[in-house]
Amino acid sequence: MTHPFTEATTAARPTTTEPPNHAVWVRVTHWLNALAAITMMLSGWRIYDASPIFRSIEIPTSITLGGWLGGALQWHFAAMWLLVANGAVYLVLGLTTGRLRRRFWPISPAAVFRDFVAALSGKLSHADLKHYNAVQKLAYLFATCDLIVLVLSGLAIWKSVQFPLLRELMGGYDSARVVHFCAMSLMAGFIVVHLAMVVLVPRSLLAMIRGR
Repeated sequence: MTHPFTEATTAARPTTTEPPNHAVWVRVTHWLNALAAITMMLSGWRIYDASPIFRSIEIPTSITLGGWLGGALQWHFAAMWLLVANGAVYLVLGLTTGRLRRRFWPISPAAVFRDFVAALSGKLSHADLKHYNAVQKLAYLFATCDLIVLVLSGLAIWKSVQFPLLRELMGGYDSARVVHFCAMSLMAGFIVVHLAMVVLVPRSLLAMIRGR
């Protein structure tokens, strides 16, 4: 005979487990991408100072990584391989699992404008972290594309002779350096805005750490 307390306890238990907001592979690749991108940015600033494109722009050494040009290059290339490998895993899994399609589509200029206005007025809801609003979709798609541009422009600079077509698509070696610097600056801006959003919605950080 089943004890009434046992029956009540069994009935109170949920029969299904709610899936996490972010799967384990999403969280792992997210943090590895963040580590690689920040490492490349800080070391890239030290490399930039060794041969600046814009003479009026100099990056303070206190926020650079590597200590000297040779050290910065070692950090930069190490982070590059991590970014490329980890980014490829993220894109492949995102496409095969359908996550990229579910999270980032559909998106339209009208939806972005609507959600942007709502965000400025403080009326944009963040109740359900499983669904991105249009501004988030645009921001994350932009970050993904920007990282791809960073890798391609960096490759055009690093292996300019081996990849002449890529170099020419960038407008030449010097133009590739400008593209690389601008893409890096845009990534720095994205990181600042992203951190500000995390401060405003701290639950999003917890979700990316523990999944929910």
